[in-house]
Amino acid sequence: MKTVALTGELRADLGTKHSRAMRNEGKVPCVLYGGGDHIHFYVYSPDFKALVYTPNTYKVQLTIDGKKYMAILHDMQFHPVNEAILHADFLAVDEKKPVTVSIPVLIEGNSPGVRAGGKLIQKIQRLKVKGLISNIPDAINVNIDQLDLGQSIKVKNIEASNIELLDNKDNAIVTVKMTRNVVKEEAADKK
Repeated sequence: MKTVALTGELRADLGTKHSRAMRNEGKVPCVLYGGGDHIHFYVYSPDFKALVYTPNTYKVQLTIDGKKYMAILHDMQFHPVNEAILHADFLAVDEKKPVTVSIPVLIEGNSPGVRAGGKLIQKIQRLKVKGLISNIPDAINVNIDQLDLGQSIKVKNIEASNIELLDNKDNAIVTVKMTRNVVKEEAADKK
Protein backbone atom coordinates (compact mmCIF):
# COMPACT_ATOMS: atom_id res chain seq x y z
CA MET A 1 0.00 0.00 0.00
CA LYS A 2 1.08 3.55 -0.67
CA THR A 3 1.64 5.94 2.22
CA VAL A 4 0.35 9.47 2.84
CA ALA A 5 1.96 11.69 5.49
CA LEU A 6 -0.16 13.84 7.82
CA THR A 7 1.05 16.16 10.53
CA GLY A 8 -1.12 16.86 13.55
CA GLU A 9 -1.00 18.73 16.83
CA LEU A 10 -2.26 17.45 20.18
CA ARG A 11 -5.58 18.86 21.33
CA ALA A 12 -5.47 20.65 24.65
CA ASP A 13 -9.23 20.77 25.20
CA LEU A 14 -11.87 18.17 24.35
CA GLY A 15 -15.63 18.51 23.98
CA THR A 16 -18.23 19.86 21.60
CA LYS A 17 -17.52 23.53 22.24
CA HIS A 18 -13.79 23.21 21.57
CA SER A 19 -14.32 20.94 18.55
CA ARG A 20 -16.70 23.48 16.98
CA ALA A 21 -14.16 26.26 17.55
CA MET A 22 -11.46 24.13 15.86
CA ARG A 23 -13.65 23.47 12.83
CA ASN A 24 -14.28 27.21 12.49
CA GLU A 25 -10.48 27.65 12.30
CA GLY A 26 -10.20 25.04 9.51
CA LYS A 27 -8.99 22.22 11.76
CA VAL A 28 -10.40 18.68 11.90
CA PRO A 29 -10.57 16.96 15.32
CA CYS A 30 -9.08 13.45 15.13
CA VAL A 31 -8.49 10.44 17.38
CA LEU A 32 -5.85 7.71 17.07
CA TYR A 33 -6.99 4.35 18.49
CA GLY A 34 -5.25 1.03 18.88
CA GLY A 35 -1.91 2.01 20.38
CA GLY A 36 -2.90 1.77 24.04
CA ASP A 37 -4.14 5.21 25.05
CA HIS A 38 -6.29 7.20 22.67
CA ILE A 39 -4.51 10.22 21.23
CA HIS A 40 -6.67 13.27 20.52
CA PHE A 41 -5.21 15.63 17.94
CA TYR A 42 -6.18 17.86 15.03
CA VAL A 43 -5.11 18.17 11.41
CA TYR A 44 -5.76 21.10 9.07
CA SER A 45 -8.65 20.35 6.75
CA PRO A 46 -6.80 20.86 3.40
CA ASP A 47 -4.24 18.22 4.43
CA PHE A 48 -6.93 15.51 4.05
CA LYS A 49 -7.29 16.14 0.29
CA ALA A 50 -4.77 13.46 -0.81
CA LEU A 51 -6.18 10.91 1.64
CA VAL A 52 -9.95 11.31 1.38
CA TYR A 53 -10.86 12.56 -2.08
CA THR A 54 -9.37 9.61 -3.97
CA PRO A 55 -10.55 6.09 -4.82
CA ASN A 56 -7.31 4.64 -3.40
CA THR A 57 -6.65 3.32 0.09
CA TYR A 58 -3.51 4.49 1.88
CA LYS A 59 -1.45 3.85 4.97
CA VAL A 60 -1.08 7.06 6.95
CA GLN A 61 2.22 8.18 8.45
CA LEU A 62 0.99 10.39 11.31
CA THR A 63 3.39 12.81 12.95
CA ILE A 64 1.84 14.15 16.15
CA ASP A 65 4.01 16.56 18.14
CA GLY A 66 7.18 14.94 16.79
CA LYS A 67 6.15 11.31 17.39
CA LYS A 68 5.51 9.08 14.37
CA TYR A 69 2.67 6.55 14.12
CA MET A 70 1.66 4.22 11.30
CA ALA A 71 -2.14 4.10 10.93
CA ILE A 72 -5.06 3.66 8.57
CA LEU A 73 -8.09 5.91 8.23
CA HIS A 74 -10.82 4.02 10.05
CA ASP A 75 -13.84 6.35 9.93
CA MET A 76 -14.83 9.89 8.93
CA GLN A 77 -17.79 12.11 9.64
CA PHE A 78 -18.93 14.69 7.10
CA HIS A 79 -21.26 17.66 7.44
CA PRO A 80 -24.64 16.65 5.94
CA VAL A 81 -25.02 19.80 3.85
CA ASN A 82 -21.61 21.15 2.81
CA GLU A 83 -19.73 17.83 3.20
CA ALA A 84 -16.91 19.40 5.22
CA ILE A 85 -14.94 16.90 7.27
CA LEU A 86 -16.17 17.03 10.88
CA HIS A 87 -14.12 14.28 12.52
CA ALA A 88 -11.62 11.53 11.62
CA ASP A 89 -10.74 8.30 13.42
CA PHE A 90 -7.42 6.59 12.75
CA LEU A 91 -6.44 3.06 13.76
CA ALA A 92 -2.81 2.41 14.72
CA VAL A 93 -1.29 -0.42 12.68
CA ASP A 94 1.06 -3.10 13.97
CA GLU A 95 3.17 -4.80 11.28
CA LYS A 96 2.58 -8.19 12.96
CA LYS A 97 -1.22 -7.97 13.36
CA PRO A 98 -3.77 -8.27 10.54
CA VAL A 99 -5.96 -5.30 9.63
CA THR A 100 -9.21 -5.06 7.69
CA VAL A 101 -9.40 -2.46 4.93
CA SER A 102 -11.45 -1.78 1.82
CA ILE A 103 -9.42 -1.58 -1.41
CA PRO A 104 -10.49 -0.64 -4.95
CA VAL A 105 -11.25 -3.12 -7.74
CA LEU A 106 -9.57 -2.39 -11.09
CA ILE A 107 -10.99 -3.96 -14.26
CA GLU A 108 -8.43 -4.86 -16.93
CA GLY A 109 -8.63 -6.59 -20.27
CA ASN A 110 -11.02 -6.72 -23.20
CA SER A 111 -14.17 -8.81 -22.86
CA PRO A 112 -15.48 -10.84 -25.84
CA GLY A 113 -19.01 -10.26 -24.49
CA VAL A 114 -18.58 -6.49 -24.70
CA ARG A 115 -17.14 -6.77 -28.22
CA ALA A 116 -20.28 -8.78 -29.16
CA GLY A 117 -22.50 -5.90 -28.02
CA GLY A 118 -22.98 -6.63 -24.30
CA LYS A 119 -22.78 -4.05 -21.55
CA LEU A 120 -20.08 -4.33 -18.87
CA ILE A 121 -21.45 -3.65 -15.38
CA GLN A 122 -19.09 -3.34 -12.42
CA LYS A 123 -21.19 -4.22 -9.38
CA ILE A 124 -18.49 -3.97 -6.71
CA GLN A 125 -16.15 -0.99 -6.64
CA ARG A 126 -14.26 -1.94 -3.45
CA LEU A 127 -13.51 -5.25 -1.73
CA LYS A 128 -12.98 -5.69 1.99
CA VAL A 129 -9.75 -7.60 2.71
CA LYS A 130 -7.91 -8.76 5.82
CA GLY A 131 -4.18 -9.32 6.15
CA LEU A 132 -0.90 -7.91 7.34
CA ILE A 133 -0.50 -4.30 6.26
CA SER A 134 2.65 -5.18 4.31
CA ASN A 135 0.72 -7.80 2.24
CA ILE A 136 -2.26 -5.65 1.28
CA PRO A 137 -2.08 -4.54 -2.38
CA ASP A 138 -3.01 -1.11 -3.71
CA ALA A 139 -5.93 -2.67 -5.63
CA ILE A 140 -7.47 -5.97 -6.70
CA ASN A 141 -7.06 -6.47 -10.46
CA VAL A 142 -9.85 -8.35 -12.23
CA ASN A 143 -9.10 -9.58 -15.76
CA ILE A 144 -12.14 -9.79 -18.06
CA ASP A 145 -10.44 -11.30 -21.16
CA GLN A 146 -12.56 -14.51 -20.85
CA LEU A 147 -15.87 -12.85 -19.87
CA ASP A 148 -18.61 -13.55 -22.44
CA LEU A 149 -22.27 -12.46 -22.70
CA GLY A 150 -24.30 -13.30 -19.59
CA GLN A 151 -21.24 -14.28 -17.55
CA SER A 152 -19.94 -12.87 -14.25
CA ILE A 153 -16.74 -12.88 -12.26
CA LYS A 154 -17.50 -13.49 -8.61
CA VAL A 155 -15.49 -12.90 -5.45
CA LYS A 156 -14.73 -16.65 -5.23
CA ASN A 157 -13.02 -16.45 -8.66
CA ILE A 158 -10.43 -13.94 -7.43
CA GLU A 159 -7.08 -15.34 -6.39
CA ALA A 160 -5.39 -13.25 -3.73
CA SER A 161 -2.21 -14.36 -2.00
CA ASN A 162 -1.46 -13.55 1.65
CA ILE A 163 -4.79 -11.78 2.16
CA GLU A 164 -8.32 -12.94 2.91
CA LEU A 165 -11.30 -11.59 0.94
CA LEU A 166 -14.13 -10.85 3.40
CA ASP A 167 -16.95 -10.14 0.95
CA ASN A 168 -19.56 -12.82 0.23
CA LYS A 169 -17.96 -15.37 -2.13
CA ASP A 170 -21.07 -15.48 -4.39
CA ASN A 171 -21.23 -11.71 -4.99
CA ALA A 172 -20.61 -10.77 -8.63
CA ILE A 173 -17.84 -8.21 -9.11
CA VAL A 174 -18.36 -7.64 -12.83
CA THR A 175 -21.00 -8.88 -15.29
CA VAL A 176 -21.55 -8.65 -19.04
CA LYS A 177 -25.26 -8.05 -19.54
CA MET A 178 -27.04 -8.73 -22.82
CA THR A 179 -28.44 -5.56 -24.37
CA ARG A 180 -31.66 -5.29 -26.36
CA ASN A 181 -29.71 -5.01 -29.62
CA VAL A 182 -27.94 -8.32 -28.97
CA VAL A 183 -31.25 -10.04 -28.12
CA LYS A 184 -32.85 -8.70 -31.34
CA GLU A 185 -29.87 -9.88 -33.43
CA GLU A 186 -30.04 -13.36 -31.89
CA ALA A 187 -33.80 -13.53 -32.58
CA ALA A 188 -33.24 -12.43 -36.19
CA ASP A 189 -30.50 -15.08 -36.65
CA LYS A 190 -32.85 -17.84 -35.44
CA LYS A 191 -35.52 -16.93 -38.07
